[in-house]
Amino acid sequence: MKARRIVLVFALCTLALVACRPIKKAPGPTLPPPDTYVALGDSFVAGPLIPVQDTGPTAGCLRSSNNYPHLVAPSTGLPKFVDVSCSGAQTRHMMEEQGVDPGPNPPQFNALSLTTGLVTIGIGGNDIGFSNVATTCGQAFLTGGSCQNSFTPPLSERIAATAPKVDVVLDAIRSLAPQARILVTNYLPIFPEGPDPITGIEGCPPQMPINPADVPFLRGVQKQLNQMLADQAAANGAVLVDAYTAGIGHDACKDPVTRWVEPAVFVPLAAPVHPNLAGMQAVANEVAAAIA
Repeated sequence: MKARRIVLVFALCTLALVACRPIKKAPGPTLPPPDTYVALGDSFVAGPLIPVQDTGPTAGCLRSSNNYPHLVAPSTGLPKFVDVSCSGAQTRHMMEEQGVDPGPNPPQFNALSLTTGLVTIGIGGNDIGFSNVATTCGQAFLTGGSCQNSFTPPLSERIAATAPKVDVVLDAIRSLAPQARILVTNYLPIFPEGPDPITGIEGCPPQMPINPADVPFLRGVQKQLNQMLADQAAANGAVLVDAYTAGIGHDACKDPVTRWVEPAVFVPLAAPVHPNLAGMQAVANEVAAAIA
């Protein structure tokens, strides 16, 4: 009887141990090693009019082989590189094709895959209509007026409305490219940080035909846009590449040797109010430092 009791107790203890033992989850599918760097974004990524321009089916994207993605690609450690950035792109063009001549640019997310190891993206400026802002403020300058009250809805509201769109984009990148490091590049400074120390004038007419009274307003808009990008990068576990801070002192009002963004007039080798080759190299350096 005693022996039977011992056997019964042993059996119960064994069952208890089995019941309490944690159940091992079946291992998930093994992903192939990441091997591709994908560049997404708008004209501040694509590099319009910077030689050498793409002449393929998506030539209308005005994509340069000397934009920052091309310049940084050799230092990423990844053997494959795809640049699908396109001038004029908005956040929706990550998921939708973009109509450019001679053929459309496919949805930029088509370039992402399970083997994407690095993604850089610069987006948001076209969602708030920043190119039209420059045109509107230039027209106000010609009439001696101000452009600050010319935007409906106000630019601050446009930036706020763009924030959830950027959030959706970054979240989708994480889903489509789960192995990728995601870097968000913000926008290089267009205007100086303050008035000219000698003349006391804001901006630099005639190179940038903007009413000096509007320059602090536009500088503030760009900073607000960049802050929104920083906030969304942080919220989505992405790395912000702060091109703006790196570019202070290299704005469109500086001399041709110093500036990283071209002014609205006298533009030799880049689109007006866009990064030039030096600007692209500077952003490439910042990206390289971020992934080192």
